[in-house]
Amino acid sequence: MSILDVLTAICLLGGALMSLAAAIGLLRFPDLMSRMHAATKPQVLGLFLMLAAVGLQMRAWALVPLLLVAWLFQLLTVPVSAHMVGRAGYRTKHRRPELLSTDELNDVVAAVVDDRDEE
Repeated sequence: MSILDVLTAICLLGGALMSLAAAIGLLRFPDLMSRMHAATKPQVLGLFLMLAAVGLQMRAWALVPLLLVAWLFQLLTVPVSAHMVGRAGYRTKHRRPELLSTDELNDVVAAVVDDRDEE
């Protein structure tokens, strides 16, 4: 067994553990905001480790740009999707205000609602 095979196994196990942590967080965390965190943070690192394992095992330099593009698209789209889910959850009242330390959007949303009521 070569060193690259050992590194591949370590990356695969690390990526699998990160994905498992994300799945457990989605099931166990109490509210939308913490579930959103669990779905994004470990998932991106887990995918990076999985793609690194594929790159190490295939041993082809031509594959590296494709793997890098796949990871960069994931890295760029996950925060945007998490932001949109958070916004939608906040606007539809799928949040637990007692778990928020500071609710900075409450005044902004209330002002928008008041402006719509006046029209």
